Amino acid sequence: MKFGKEFVSQMVPEWQEAYMDYNSLKLLLKDILCFRQCNKVTTPMASTPEGSSLKRRVSLYRAFSGLTSRHRGSPKKKEDEEILVSEEGPEGQWQTMFLMSSDEGGDIEVVFFKRLDEEFNKVINFYKKKVGEVVDEAEELSRQMDALIALRLKVENPLVELGGTDVIDRGSNGVSSQSTVHPTSGRRPGGPQMDVIPEVEMSNEGEMEDEERGSKESKTSDQKGNGSTVDIKRFKPPSLEILDHVKINVTPESPVSTVKGILKSSKPDLSFSKKELRKAEEQMTEAFNEFYQKLRLIKSYCFLNQLAFSKIMKKYDKISSRNASKAYLNMVDNSYLGSCDEVTRIMERVEATFIKHFTNGNRREGMKTLRPRARREKHRSTFFLGLFSGVSIALVVAIIVLIHARNILRSEGRGQYMENIFPLYSLFGFMVLHMLMFSANIYYWRRYRVNYPFIFGFQQGAELGYRQFFLLSSGLAILALAGVLSNLDMEMDPSTKSFRALTELVPLGLVTVVLLIMFCPFNIIYRSSRFFLLQCIFHCLCAPLYKVSLPDFFLADQLTSQVQAFRSLEFYVCYYGWGDFKKRSHNCLDSRVYRSFYFIVAIIPYWIRSLQVFRSSNILYAAITQSQPI
Repeated sequence: MKFGKEFVSQMVPEWQEAYMDYNSLKLLLKDILCFRQCNKVTTPMASTPEGSSLKRRVSLYRAFSGLTSRHRGSPKKKEDEEILVSEEGPEGQWQTMFLMSSDEGGDIEVVFFKRLDEEFNKVINFYKKKVGEVVDEAEELSRQMDALIALRLKVENPLVELGGTDVIDRGSNGVSSQSTVHPTSGRRPGGPQMDVIPEVEMSNEGEMEDEERGSKESKTSDQKGNGSTVDIKRFKPPSLEILDHVKINVTPESPVSTVKGILKSSKPDLSFSKKELRKAEEQMTEAFNEFYQKLRLIKSYCFLNQLAFSKIMKKYDKISSRNASKAYLNMVDNSYLGSCDEVTRIMERVEATFIKHFTNGNRREGMKTLRPRARREKHRSTFFLGLFSGVSIALVVAIIVLIHARNILRSEGRGQYMENIFPLYSLFGFMVLHMLMFSANIYYWRRYRVNYPFIFGFQQGAELGYRQFFLLSSGLAILALAGVLSNLDMEMDPSTKSFRALTELVPLGLVTVVLLIMFCPFNIIYRSSRFFLLQCIFHCLCAPLYKVSLPDFFLADQLTSQVQAFRSLEFYVCYYGWGDFKKRSHNCLDSRVYRSFYFIVAIIPYWIRSLQVFRSSNILYAAITQSQPI
């Protein structure tokens, strides 16, 4: 794949306008090339006695020019330079002066370097902006980490006062020195600006020295007073005053907790319980994960743009037969884009902090959370997808052939079939169509690099792709089409004046099978995704008692388009509950209760969505809590 396509494929879609416009610069290089070819322009650098052999010899090493030309190039005289790059203006804008503008076609090269400077300054400004944002976010994350460590200490030992004035025996509690809080401002005096993550774990050595010094003093005093040596290890816990300025917002996650929150006073009662600690740890884990992913995107942005400038300058040297890339790429390396290592240092501090405080020092587990691996596509899924799709098409063809062979369209029972059996199987048609459309959504999300697993909050590494959804829809289609094929009888048994009970119960059996698969507790058929769907359905049914998240209201929006499927479920209840399914007859349409529920069922999805809007608009949530999360 050419670099231009690879460059576009690796872009962050939201930042696409901030990347270097590689294609427009290539067009300018094409203009330079066309002008030189049309006018047969040559440069002194290109004229050699053995031009062809030299060109061939250089081309053998062209792939490694990016590694050698910046450091091993022969020293060049000042008067032989083609460009001069300088930083000018109050905002530090980089400008390139092309010294060979008097050459033939030099005006086109001047335009190229002007456009190149515009793109470089755009990249620099955006990169500075993003680095400044992550610095501020790191400082905020540092303060929240201080509060979390203080909360851990308070929960593990409730006897510790917030002022930190009590002296507590180290051996009498389970608090280790790694869990102590050392409030910092996020930056060390005189140190680099990027040390924003408080290095709480770096203070262990100082604590050990203080403990040794304190134990020696205690031994000396005991020897003087009592003539015996007693090693008393005592320490003074750090100040926990940070908890006085923190309000822990434990969001109600169940109907009972929501009702309690409404009935209670709006002033939160901070008990520093294990529930609050667990919730705070979950929120901090999610915050660290999101922050780390943002750091990785910024680092990728920096690397891709540096590579793009290197590639475009090498193309310019090749077309113009000049050696301007060395000076320009040296400027790129010395600029903020190439010399700033603040993002890398923050990433290292985030990794160290997360591994130590959230995975008990297990680096493998910590990095698995911070850097989740992409789901591997299995050939087994592709094989069964093709198999099920082929079987589905074969069943459709078989049904069509059977309808024509039996002349079912002209039989007397066709009207009875369409009134009783067809609405039963239409439920599966709606489900299969919905799953196919959702698999198409996932396909386009992946194609345009939309991070849908993160947006919807799917379990990392267990999210379903479009192949898996297509596989499930084709499997469900096979079950439904096989049921239709076995239930195409249009004539009753003349002896019993009824249809066979076994074939008439096929639609009900299919619904039962689907429900059993949905609630199956065993780890088969994508259990984590099934349970995630059931959880979202339960949240929708209990709206507005649950906090509305993106998967919940997305599912509610989808349910509003499945009104007819809900009416089919209502028909199942009426047909098999009060109808005579053996004779394919029912009086559902004559029942006032059925006709009333016919409209109520259609209103339920819209009612659920309106309750979610009511909850998310903070009309109800404002009465529960006014505190900010830890």
